[in-house]
Amino acid sequence: MSVSDRFIRNPVLTTVCSLVILLIGGVAIPLLPLEKLPQLAPTQIQVTSTNIGADARTTFDTTTRVLEKEINGVEQMKYISSNTSSDGVSNINVFFPVEVDRNIAQVNVQNRVAQAEPTLPEAVKKTGVTVKAASPSILVAYGFYADTGADGQPLYDQLFLSNFVDQNLIDEVRRVPGVGDVKIIGERRFALRIWLDPGRLASAGLTPMDVQRALLDQNIQSGAGRLGQEPSAPGQEVAIPLVAQSRFRDVADAENLVLKVGDDGTLVKLSDVGRVQLGAENYDVDTSQSGQLRWSGFSGQPPSLTSEAGYRP
Repeated sequence: MSVSDRFIRNPVLTTVCSLVILLIGGVAIPLLPLEKLPQLAPTQIQVTSTNIGADARTTFDTTTRVLEKEINGVEQMKYISSNTSSDGVSNINVFFPVEVDRNIAQVNVQNRVAQAEPTLPEAVKKTGVTVKAASPSILVAYGFYADTGADGQPLYDQLFLSNFVDQNLIDEVRRVPGVGDVKIIGERRFALRIWLDPGRLASAGLTPMDVQRALLDQNIQSGAGRLGQEPSAPGQEVAIPLVAQSRFRDVADAENLVLKVGDDGTLVKLSDVGRVQLGAENYDVDTSQSGQLRWSGFSGQPPSLTSEAGYRP
């Protein structure tokens, strides 16, 4: 008599065993680690670059299309998709079969990107091209907001909240096992914003490119050497490093930027042709809670599904 015959002759025993198996399976599913689950989605490698100040069409023609052309056909690639936003951000997703190792796929894509970098615009080269193995979908999002004071206004603005999250929380979340990437939605990164007056600029015989060159030449950070460095005079026992105050520390330093020196020695400063404001680098995206634009949030993106570690909130 086979085992199956016993269960055929005893339907009650068969039903009880089936229920026990279902019960054990129901208990085991929540305890099963994410990395033990079967791979369902293809491996994704994300390539991100930023062309500061460019529109979507310019970014697509000079950055996205160049990168796509070089990445296309990378070893074991399944298909490729891209998205170019109006603020100059280019996102390219390269998909591989589930059995492909994500680290190998990332290296192969990185090599193709390196071949395309010499032909990219200078603005993209300065900010760099990021290649990472992470899913572009958002796994979890958190919101941060400030309480209101007696006047009904928030105690801290978006600029403060964004900077606080960036300085104190982002690095901690990135170290959580299984987190692929963390991004602040509606980020307000501190930056000096310069507003030029076209009339005053033209009367001084200057152009916006002259202001840009002055910023690149005078807002730098470089080593100034050491005082008393060897070879030195006999008896010299102390070497003092020199620090050159060459970078802007506040709005006043930026306003005193020298743009032009006249024939009579007259200085044309940035404050003579415009104004400087300490604000956020980008205001393109706003985040809100209950319809109030007074908070900053960040989202955690899951890793590629071929990752060995799963994200557990």
